[in-house]
Amino acid sequence: MADVVLLHGWGMNKGIWQLQKDALEAQSDHTIHTLNLPGFGGNQFSDAVYDLECVARQLATDIADQSVLVAWSLSGLIALKIAALFPHKVKKIVLVASTPFFASSEQWRGIDDKVLDTFMAQLSTNHQKTVERFLAIQAMGSEHAKQDIKQIKALLAEYPAAQEIALSGGLAILKNEDLRDLFAQLPLPISGIFGRLDSLVPVKAVAKMQQLNPQFKADILAKASHAPFISHPQEFTNLLLSHIES
Repeated sequence: MADVVLLHGWGMNKGIWQLQKDALEAQSDHTIHTLNLPGFGGNQFSDAVYDLECVARQLATDIADQSVLVAWSLSGLIALKIAALFPHKVKKIVLVASTPFFASSEQWRGIDDKVLDTFMAQLSTNHQKTVERFLAIQAMGSEHAKQDIKQIKALLAEYPAAQEIALSGGLAILKNEDLRDLFAQLPLPISGIFGRLDSLVPVKAVAKMQQLNPQFKADILAKASHAPFISHPQEFTNLLLSHIES
């Protein structure tokens, strides 16, 4: 059985995974771990600069060898970086609504620079409201968006708020990091689960990922958006177990 590590996204903490952790433990014999990214949920980040390599190195110390990393949104970049820096740590990566490149360009569907710039500007005045606005975007398209946001807030409230350096640094990572070459070259299994209604990671990016890495296998939940494990928990659990065990 595998050690499975569930990693959260920007502005969140490991509480976001609690219901999935319970479901996975009930339906399998895998050892399920949830971790707070550095700077989130009380996991203090003490370096001067919040960049992808520093975050990956700090987080890797809490990950056992040959783990399956289940990485949602921002943490997909971190999981890919950990696999590059510490290949013995990672047996497999399952990306959840995540991509090796989040920014939008003519050749790649992603998040418009203006959206990320707006969040960066808002962080300086009210970081709590900025996180709440980001939550709303994540649930856009879901048929029960209000309930999804309410549930996410309740799960997150169990842990301390994020450090400001992690919020601003995390947005910078989303805006600037391009790991497409790494994604194409990593010699380990990578698969993904996506929501067809996701406005942050459009499904058109999935086809581009498959072009970069022909071994990449992806499932798309037709009625889900950016948090499929919240909006469609049982369907997501079944899919995730198939990805872990394939």
